[in-house]
Amino acid sequence: MTEQMTGAQSLIRSLEHVGVDVVFGIPGGAILPAYDPLFDSTRVRHILMRHEQGAGHAAEGYAYATGRPGVCVATSGPGATNLVTPLADAHMDSVPMVAITGQVASPAIGTDAFQEADICGITMPITKHNYLVRDTADIPRTIAEAFQIASTGRPGPVLVDIAKDALQGQSTFVWPDRLDMPGYRPVTKPHGKQVREAARMVAEARRPVLYVGGGVFKAGASQELRVLAELTGVPVVTTLMARGAFPDSHPQHLGMPGMHGTVAAVGALQKADLIVALGARFDDRVTGKLDSFAPDATIVHADIDPAEISKNRHADVPIVGDCREVIADLVVSVRNDQTNGRTGDYAAWWSQLDRLRTTYPLGFEENPDGGLSPQRVIKRLGELAGPEVSYVAGVGQHQMWASQFIDYEHPGTFINSGGLGTMGFSVPAALGAQAADPDRTVWAIDGDGCFQMTNQELATCAIEGIPIKVAVINNGNLGMVRQWQTLFYDGRYSNTDLQTAPKEEARVRIPDFARLAEAYGCVGLRCDRAEDVDATIEKAMAINDAPVVIDFSVNHDAMVWPMVGPGVSNDNIQYARDMAPEWDDED
Repeated sequence: MTEQMTGAQSLIRSLEHVGVDVVFGIPGGAILPAYDPLFDSTRVRHILMRHEQGAGHAAEGYAYATGRPGVCVATSGPGATNLVTPLADAHMDSVPMVAITGQVASPAIGTDAFQEADICGITMPITKHNYLVRDTADIPRTIAEAFQIASTGRPGPVLVDIAKDALQGQSTFVWPDRLDMPGYRPVTKPHGKQVREAARMVAEARRPVLYVGGGVFKAGASQELRVLAELTGVPVVTTLMARGAFPDSHPQHLGMPGMHGTVAAVGALQKADLIVALGARFDDRVTGKLDSFAPDATIVHADIDPAEISKNRHADVPIVGDCREVIADLVVSVRNDQTNGRTGDYAAWWSQLDRLRTTYPLGFEENPDGGLSPQRVIKRLGELAGPEVSYVAGVGQHQMWASQFIDYEHPGTFINSGGLGTMGFSVPAALGAQAADPDRTVWAIDGDGCFQMTNQELATCAIEGIPIKVAVINNGNLGMVRQWQTLFYDGRYSNTDLQTAPKEEARVRIPDFARLAEAYGCVGLRCDRAEDVDATIEKAMAINDAPVVIDFSVNHDAMVWPMVGPGVSNDNIQYARDMAPEWDDED
């Protein structure tokens, strides 16, 4: 079917063709032609955000919740540049996203016209691909390609920048029957020889570990992972981006590795003789000082992105492929080996690991002055809300506590900014996740520093009927920065106190988050006492027709433990301040 229409109409028709049901955006001059046909669409809901960064993070939250590309829309110049942070965030964490931006008219490109910015050039390093569309007829094919690229292979963000005259021009709408993208051929099926070699090494290893990254979640391979783990009996560690990909309650799960990981998970990687990395990238927050990471381990590295293989740590057995297919094939090979009598014996290894997790469990000290402990607040939130809800964390101490003290049983129930570490991620990402799945309860766990970066999106939530729940872990400081100042800068707290003006003795609430929430049309609650935590959380959980914000006023001196200091070996992990684990000869 062919039909004459404007480029703007063609854009909206194309979004409908690829199944888009929600877009997050803000109109402006260059993109305005697209908003006119969008007004008439019965299939695409537009959610008017309060900042383009919020639109980008909301698109990420939608993508996490659905597995489909999230879509954000912005105008040219500052509208487009405000998407840079969420694009970089999505690129680092492999989030499928399509960003559509307006551009000045073709004759004005390169003239420094009003609100012109070379957004394609700006975002080239932080997008999987991007397009500048000048021809109206190219819009349907470009949109089809953008969604294909964003959602296949290693997922990621794609930018489509469309000149205003291309949106205003007329052409015949032609949806492509097939896409021809020379050079874009993601490999999903792993090579059988490498998979069989990996299976053989698992059987022969004495101290193997399954090191599970976000690629397992992105591939929808959680069930296959569980089959592999139970078949082999190998211990499992899940990175920050893979929390929930393997159930926390499973006896083979050692927790999260890395800078603030469990002693058992960090120790397992350090002492392993075989690491099977599945959809993980040997990030510096996991490895610590790279040349001291897992010194005795042979590495099997499976990833859909060949650029990740041996990028940080040499892979003895490289496997390029989709994690779901890799793990499924590995299960077949392991079963064949076991049928032929080749089975690993890890009894001694488990004895060592069980000693570590028994001796050094995750824990915390209660606030000595009787105030709220942030760890206790987050732990109770997880226990009362349960494992069926979604938790969306900002970045900082509260993010680490959320990863430590909430039990994740299902994939996709913990959403956060990992690679880029973007403050302000939580509220708009929770909005996007809630918009994608209105029947699911979504809790945003935020810090007072993060919350003040994007809390304007509470207005969007209230007006659009998106009833997220926000727990603000309010310690009055940039908490993680303060922790580093405590440990590495002799307690010189330079510009990390968010509440007390210089030379003031009394701490003040600026702003009052409960009253701010009410001003935004939300329900605002406050909790200052330990005995009120449960009742306050339960009150918030009973409200389902409006967004809710709880201001938890917590101890500003609380720190995240365990911790591997920046730039040091994982062997130097601190279980608590001035307390290091005792590795015995067996360990």
